[in-house]
Order: sequence, then structure tokens, then C-alpha cells
Amino acid sequence: MPAKCAAPRATAHLSQEYRTPAWEQRKLGEVASGFEYGLNAAASDFDGEKKYLRITDIDDQTREFRTDDLSSPDINNPIDDRYLLKEGDILFARTGASVGKTYLYKASDGKTYYAGFLIRAHVSDEADAGFIFQSTLTERYKQFVLLTSQRSGQPGINAQEYSDLLLPLPSLMEQRRIGAFFDRLDSLITLHQRKYCGVVSWMLGVALVRLSSEK
Repeated sequence: MPAKCAAPRATAHLSQEYRTPAWEQRKLGEVASGFEYGLNAAASDFDGEKKYLRITDIDDQTREFRTDDLSSPDINNPIDDRYLLKEGDILFARTGASVGKTYLYKASDGKTYYAGFLIRAHVSDEADAGFIFQSTLTERYKQFVLLTSQRSGQPGINAQEYSDLLLPLPSLMEQRRIGAFFDRLDSLITLHQRKYCGVVSWMLGVALVRLSSEK
């Protein structure tokens, strides 16, 4: 999706009106496990089965897996399945300009392995992965990334620092409701934005044809 057509996420913040006394502060490491670094391998042509997810494959706006240029891990031996993503997994970019970027794995993305500059956390049954993911799209999370990543010379956040991320969590049922609500809203925004971009591209094409014919 062109940058000028990028759609804003619905979760610019989780509104304060959702906050109730029942919400409690929990560290991400208390409701998620793993915090493992990804596969240290180069990318090769897509083999039709094994997808390879790198930081650049996560769309900056939608946070979805970009499928316009798929690749596979460049490994001859069988790949360790501990690098294979599964439901409940959230990836965090750990270094560089994209530090803090996140992605929530969906079964519809298929058989996917994640690369070394990403950290995988698996959300436990105590929390809702969708809600945790939406929490990483908030201004609160952006401030965490900004402050934490600047503690060293090169921007970066390690596994321990991500596990110490504080999150305000309501009950599990409320997490599921809020997470599902924002997910649906984000999907609608993306759908309408794509339609808008399609119309703009068509109009631009028509204008270029007319300009060419007038020369």
C-alpha cells in the first residue's frame, strides 16, 4: 500500500473510558512466555510452503504480513520448529529504525518462520493475544519504546526489556471483547482505505492518459 494511502490504526490509544478500577498492571512476562530470538538465516525464493517473516515484511501501517514479495528461509537442513509461528504469538522488532514494531500471527498467514531481528512472545491463556497486540499500537506503548530503546547507542530493546513491559489489563472476557472490537475496526479501515486508493490510482491513470493525448 503506498505510504500516501496509509490508513491510521483504530488503536491510536485505548480510550480512558475503558479504564475501570478492575484493570490491573501486569508485566508482559507474567502473561506471556518464550521471548525468543528468531532464525538466523538469509532469505531465498519462496518455495511455495515455508514463509519467512522479517521486520520489513510487516506492513508499517496495517501491521499485517505483506505477501507481495514472499520468501523462504535459506536453509538446506530441516528447520527447527521452535521458529515456527503459532496462534497466540506476537513478534516484536528488537533493533534498528523499526524497533518496537509488532505483528500478531494469524493461522491464515500459513506456515511461517520468523527471522532473527524479531523476538517472539507467546501469550498464555491468562490473557488475550489480540488485546495485547492492540496494546502495542497505543501511545503508551510508543513512549515505552522511545524511552527503552534510547538507553544504548543504537536503538534496541532486548527480550528482558520487552518482558518487563507494563500493561493495564482488564478481565480476560473484557480483553477479548476490546481486542475483537479494535480488530474488526482496523479491518474496516483497511478495507475502505484500499478501495479509496484504488479509486485514486484509477483517476490518476485516466488523468495521465488525457495529458499524454493532449501533447
